Amino acid sequence: MIGRPLSKTSRLALAAGAALVAAIALACGPDTYEIPIETPIQPKMDVSAFQRVLVAGFVAGGNEDIDANQETVRLLRSQLRTKSSLRVIDADILPLVEVAQDQNAGSAATDDAAARDRAASAAKPAAPAGAGGPAGSGAAADRAAQGLTLAKSIKDEKDLEPYERLFANTAYWKRIGEEFQNPLIVTGTVLFANRSTSGIVQRDQEVMDPYGRRRVVPVRTYMERKGFLLRPKFVFIDGRTGATMYSESYREEVLYNAQQNTPALSSYFELMDRLVPNFLSALSSQKIKGTRVLLK
Repeated sequence: MIGRPLSKTSRLALAAGAALVAAIALACGPDTYEIPIETPIQPKMDVSAFQRVLVAGFVAGGNEDIDANQETVRLLRSQLRTKSSLRVIDADILPLVEVAQDQNAGSAATDDAAARDRAASAAKPAAPAGAGGPAGSGAAADRAAQGLTLAKSIKDEKDLEPYERLFANTAYWKRIGEEFQNPLIVTGTVLFANRSTSGIVQRDQEVMDPYGRRRVVPVRTYMERKGFLLRPKFVFIDGRTGATMYSESYREEVLYNAQQNTPALSSYFELMDRLVPNFLSALSSQKIKGTRVLLK
């Protein structure tokens, strides 16, 4: 059965109704909408007593393609100039690896001399030089001094650990503070090293189903990857006393396909970008920007 065609009046009425529905939909908008938000983060320590900050230098090692000490000092000074109320001191970067080795050599020599003096005063005149006499005690002191030897080339975290005693030398840091009018001193350690691994990795892969539709499915494959590890430790020292106020360690890594050739410096900055907000939050209040989705 064939119905009667719609009259002109009916067609106009239907068109007007459709236009009204479309206008209402546009007025209502989507069912959800996003709003920007900012979450404040309180500083981890009180730096109100300081007007100046000195990023002195870092004990750094690992990858030899970049100078992690120099790059870290430059980056942190730049961030503090724009995102901190403290005045950043421009000064020569301290070669803390050499400083720590010099201090360690002086300490070992002092300990060795003290051990020999104690052994000489305790030894009897007629006693032969043996395990219990001066010679034996000197050998023991030599072994003790060897145990304090610092690696000249820092390759991994094990090489880095003995250097951390440098930050407990309050006399040294107080002297640095006096030289720069008692600022807040930022120092620490930075290990930026090559990293490689292999194993099963899950990744998303786009496939076509039997009906020609595209969809993404997880695929598990064995893959060899290489990249870099960044393990900094930030130490904040009171330049007035040389004492450590606060310290915090971080660990980040980035891995790529084994065939991908990524410059070390590019990866260093990629990893530091993740850590800079945490570093800044120790000194001043920060705001994390984000969005929230609300339902109408």
